[in-house]
Amino acid sequence: MPELPEVEATRLSFVDRISGAAILSAWCGKPLRWPLGLPVDQLAGRRVLAVRRRGKYLLLDLDDGLLLLHLGMSGSLAFGATLPPRGAHDHFELLTSRGALRLNDPRRFGAVVWAPGEDAPVARKLLGGLGVEPLSRDFEGAGFHAALKSRTAAIKQVLLAGDVVVGVGNIYASEALFLAGIRPTLSAARLSRPRAEKLRAAIQDVLGRALAAGGTTLRNYSNAVGERGNFQFEAKVYGREGQPCRVCGTAIKTIRQGQRATFFCPTCQKT
Repeated sequence: MPELPEVEATRLSFVDRISGAAILSAWCGKPLRWPLGLPVDQLAGRRVLAVRRRGKYLLLDLDDGLLLLHLGMSGSLAFGATLPPRGAHDHFELLTSRGALRLNDPRRFGAVVWAPGEDAPVARKLLGGLGVEPLSRDFEGAGFHAALKSRTAAIKQVLLAGDVVVGVGNIYASEALFLAGIRPTLSAARLSRPRAEKLRAAIQDVLGRALAAGGTTLRNYSNAVGERGNFQFEAKVYGREGQPCRVCGTAIKTIRQGQRATFFCPTCQKT
């Protein structure tokens, strides 16, 4: 599933190319997770002003409303002056004066939703429950610790929920918890202020390095111009079950939490 670094790397790969472009036409294929919210042909004639990100959503600001794009579990965007003929898993496309933007999503858990503005009910429903952006100045120690103190669930699950801090998905939660030396099954409420601060710094460090590496490509992820991510080569625990810890040499273990695999070092992450 694309996480924050992959979504941001995707945004950066085409934002300068599409900003200011006029939409010449739009096309929808098979239905995605939610309806578009207006007849697709009504997008023609509008202009793309900017592309932002909120959590794992890309927000295309138009001169009339905005499009909220979510890549779901297997989606990816492609942008170019010319793209290959549409395939079976292509489900949305904007043809603009600067090129075509196309969403490919084999599992169709992604979405493209139009809203008249961020205050519109549909936008508030999708964005309103999102936590603080982890790479922003708003992600500070006191607020993070206070939010964790009210959660009794395992810290890994609290990170994945996205309502305390947004965009820390399965890969980067495992990596950040390893860097902070925190057991993924520990109740979030039991983290002291110093340990919460250590985790906050680890989250920012891991996400920052992942973004610099272009994200993580485990299967078929690439950004909008076809570039793959390389953070998988830096992973300390994720996907390394049975391999020696890069710090202490202990074999990396995996457990299941909420139907997701969690990787950790039983020595470096004792508590």
